[in-house]
Amino acid sequence: MQFKRPATPGSNSAATPAPQRVPHRPRVEFFDVADFTETDARGFVHTVENYHIEPWGLYLFRNADRPPDRYTETWLLPGLSIRVTMHHVNAAHDRDPLYHIYLGDFTRIEPKRWRAVYHYVDIEARNGHVCELHGVDDLFAAHAAGHIDADTAHGVLERATAVVDGIASHDHRVERWLAGRGIKLTWL
Repeated sequence: MQFKRPATPGSNSAATPAPQRVPHRPRVEFFDVADFTETDARGFVHTVENYHIEPWGLYLFRNADRPPDRYTETWLLPGLSIRVTMHHVNAAHDRDPLYHIYLGDFTRIEPKRWRAVYHYVDIEARNGHVCELHGVDDLFAAHAAGHIDADTAHGVLERATAVVDGIASHDHRVERWLAGRGIKLTWL
């Protein structure tokens, strides 16, 4: 059975095409544990308040770039090819955190230096809610422009599906899913 919204007077019932995506190369960031800095994809250097390394990844805490957020916490998790980030308005831990999960390649390139190469797709997850997937259009545009190959694009979609399915199978709780994989994240 199909349902179609009735046209309202003066409206155009034809579908509006999605805006064209301007393809760009994967964004790259660097994390320098020795200097307590993060260099973003635009080349801006941010001071990091705290770094912490665990066998499964790298944690950082720093002041946020724009209001209303005042703090940013991030875990780079190379084994899962994800970055999990939370933004805070104040230093107290959020009771209902919004997790931003970015897909990409996260690697330690030197003993105290890490690199993040983002693959366009990100997931927003809130405990007890269905995840939201973003950036697939950007991924397709980057592939069409030759910025990433088909194997990489396919891998990103497989990982995104695995992350969303994994979180859903753990009652839509990000940290339960990660704990099931042997990863216990610590936050503020």
